[in-house]
Amino acid sequence: MNGKLSRRDFNKLLLSGVAGSALGLFGNSQSAFASTKRVVVIGGGFGGASAAKYLRKLDPSIQVTLVEPKAVYYTCPFSNWVLGGLKSMDDIAQTYAVLQSKYQVNIVADVVTEIDIAKNTVKLKSGKALAYDRLIVSPGVDFKWDFLEGYSEAVANTQMPHAWQAGSQTILLHKQLLDMKDGGRVFICPPANPFRCPPGPYERASLIAAYLKASKPLSKVIIFDAKDKFSKQGLFKKGWERLYPGMIEWRSNVMGGKITKVDATAMTVTTEFGVEKGDVINLIPAQKAGKIAFDAGLTDATGWCPINPVSFESTLHPGIHVIGDASAAGAMPKSGFAASSQGKVAAAAIVRLFQGKVPAAPSLVNTCYSLLAENYGISVAGVYRLAAEGIVEIKDAGGITPIDADDNHLSQEAMFAQGWYQNISLDTWG
Repeated sequence: MNGKLSRRDFNKLLLSGVAGSALGLFGNSQSAFASTKRVVVIGGGFGGASAAKYLRKLDPSIQVTLVEPKAVYYTCPFSNWVLGGLKSMDDIAQTYAVLQSKYQVNIVADVVTEIDIAKNTVKLKSGKALAYDRLIVSPGVDFKWDFLEGYSEAVANTQMPHAWQAGSQTILLHKQLLDMKDGGRVFICPPANPFRCPPGPYERASLIAAYLKASKPLSKVIIFDAKDKFSKQGLFKKGWERLYPGMIEWRSNVMGGKITKVDATAMTVTTEFGVEKGDVINLIPAQKAGKIAFDAGLTDATGWCPINPVSFESTLHPGIHVIGDASAAGAMPKSGFAASSQGKVAAAAIVRLFQGKVPAAPSLVNTCYSLLAENYGISVAGVYRLAAEGIVEIKDAGGITPIDADDNHLSQEAMFAQGWYQNISLDTWG
């Protein structure tokens, strides 16, 4: 399969009452009727942790093992708030204690080095191997380090942090902002689509501007964008004009925003219009599925993982489900909320497959809040369904903050953003 269902297969899936014939759409039916029910989950972010928790909630007889090297997981959602000085790293720290104690998920703090598809085992850096009947892979994103002349992982770790995986990179970028002199220039350089959290770079520009306005008002944020439009563009630009007049400049691809080269020593970026020097350069690399997905042969020519949209089972390797940022999930954006939603769908599908039943056609949702200032929030929500062409957005089922929203509405959105984070964190790790 190529990640899309033909109309014939789609109708067959929804209308067939015979489990055996429909299971052929999902690949290896043998694992669906396995005598054991062991699921290994790789990756403890929003997708993987949600899948592990909901597998145990839906069927406590399933043995669930979650492999995640980090004892403390720092979330990308709200990491921009840390950069703006509104939150601390402790505020975005999550652990796996409740998953282990309350839901009896076996937590293994290790790194997956290999997926042995022939033997249905996951090999770990420690030398151990974990057997599975179904595998969930939620590896997040990896970066294309060679996408730009002058850029590398070493440069990101020292001079031009991406901070697109929360943790040490967030701390480094925050320190650079604190150390920058008043009157300095902050460059934010988002990649072309697709990438994790489409509105993220523009929320980041907003909250960095909020910090600069309060502490270093002569400074400026310039966004060098590889795109000609971006998520929630009208809402962001209206907010910038109101909150930070003259402080945030967005340069689209056609306006000289596409960077062709960087010089980490000189702290410069090169575009078709010339060379410009920045004081802090936040360069967000082009992205692809996490490394283990590539190593296991779960990716296609796009760099992402094609999946059956009903169960998130790989179309390349039956018995393995890929969720979150790494998956090619049709119209769904790559976000924490989307990953959580997909984790629950995959969990429900696996439970039904173990029972010899056909997974139900899912409904999926995504909600994304962005903060422009402490009391100024905007949001967008989408609802998705399964169609013959894959996962599509249901027109007019979601919503976006009105362009003419008043102060009370915008303040409420900021408050809802806080509640959103608390609720999704509790739902995932609590």
